[in-house]
Amino acid sequence: MRTPWMEMTVRDFQSALASSSATPGGGTAAAIALGQASALAIMVCDLTLGKDKWQNGWNGANEALPISVRTMTRAGQLADEDSDAFDGVMESFKMPKGTDDEKMIRRQAIRDATLVATQKPFETAQLALKLLEVLPELATTGNANAVSDVGVAGLLASAACKGALFNVDINLQGLPDEMAVEIRKEAPEILDNSRLLSRKVMDAVRDRM
Repeated sequence: MRTPWMEMTVRDFQSALASSSATPGGGTAAAIALGQASALAIMVCDLTLGKDKWQNGWNGANEALPISVRTMTRAGQLADEDSDAFDGVMESFKMPKGTDDEKMIRRQAIRDATLVATQKPFETAQLALKLLEVLPELATTGNANAVSDVGVAGLLASAACKGALFNVDINLQGLPDEMAVEIRKEAPEILDNSRLLSRKVMDAVRDRM
């Protein structure tokens, strides 16, 4: 059994990512990026809360902090779940297909596994969007000495969201139209909103630098 990605050193994880193995891949990398974005947001919240000089930012930090903490925790889990889901897809392709019954069972197993492999990056994208929603206020009113860190958090969250949606899109191609209907509907909206919020974060950061 492999070591969870979050328990590896950065060097070991990057080596695994650079290897020719199918996992970890872009979905896991997106989840890790989201975890880093969340960690930076937590840092800025901690540097804002309780500091009289940044009292105007306390409300924004109090809103952003629990979201960031939950997102950081879940992103670490999703890094592993995304890899496990894709491994499940690969395993389903290895199922026997010598008879019509075996072909039918194999086809359904591939679809079921692909659905899970679609749901995991979709959740990453959803969480990334929620984080992006609280970052403009944190950039505008939080500790100005750490506003560049909010900017990096915004860039990482944006990359996590868009990167996860790449994985959603490619997996949807392997599913019939009647599967993952809600994901097909919501994914383009998440992408559009992430673009708008990412720009909003960048503008807020630059306004304070």
